[in-house]
Amino acid sequence: MLSTRHLLGIKDLTEADIQLIFQTADEFKEVLNRPIKKVPSLRDVTIANVFFENSTRTRLSFELAEKRLSADVVNFSSSSSSVKKGETLLDTVNNILAMKVDLIVMRHSSPGAPHYLSSRIPASVVNAGDGTHEHPTQALLDAFSIREKLGDVAGKKVAIIGDILHSRVALSNIFCLKKLGAEVMVCGPSTLIPRYIRELGVIVSHDVRQALQWCDVANVLRIQLERLQVKYFPSLREYSLYYGINKAMLNELDKPIVLMHPGPINRGVELSSDAADSSEHSIILNQVENGVATRMAVLYLLAAQQ
Repeated sequence: MLSTRHLLGIKDLTEADIQLIFQTADEFKEVLNRPIKKVPSLRDVTIANVFFENSTRTRLSFELAEKRLSADVVNFSSSSSSVKKGETLLDTVNNILAMKVDLIVMRHSSPGAPHYLSSRIPASVVNAGDGTHEHPTQALLDAFSIREKLGDVAGKKVAIIGDILHSRVALSNIFCLKKLGAEVMVCGPSTLIPRYIRELGVIVSHDVRQALQWCDVANVLRIQLERLQVKYFPSLREYSLYYGINKAMLNELDKPIVLMHPGPINRGVELSSDAADSSEHSIILNQVENGVATRMAVLYLLAAQQ
């Protein structure tokens, strides 16, 4: 059983919690490869997907995970809701709970919004991304994918390359990988690396070739253009010249490395198409597949505590 009623961030999980999620995800991945990909584990459980920010992969992945578990699913989008009329977050969610919802999966642009909500409602809350803070299920599926590909996460060297400053994926990955015993390096322009990130126990580099040579796994992040309020680098073309990764760079390395990306990929900026689609390096589509199994595991384990 998990040590927490909510999944608000990796920071709140123990290593035992993470391993339990992985073991449960292993079983659900086997289910997803059967001809009939559905189990009745969450029959009669109602889950609301409450998204105050745009999402494609995460929302589809959660919805598919819920339906594979036979849960009843309610989808909420703020763009077509009473939020536009001035309704508060708490009122919106309490109205949904009045319809007897057991679990809330929530994405919000404000850091800490799921934490605020979890302290005020009886239902369990899953954080599907809160601003630039955390994205716990993405970190879990990333670590699960590394474990599946390399056998274990402990002792592996993982470089997180790109826009670290605005990325909730980077922060959750650092917490998760460090708890599982991996070494972590962050790499990007100095303007996109948080000032005190070394206090999290990570190595900082500004040389992408050095990072690729050092690591076993490169997790490449996109530039969060929608969050850039000022110019952090001269142009996307210049960023691509200094920090873009292509197949030729991967071929020059003296060992094969694993290439990951949480999506969506800005092809030609952080990754070239030949690198992103490289069958010998890239596990990007495996991450998408593992996302469903990992989210099934999280939902199943949280619902067991209701």
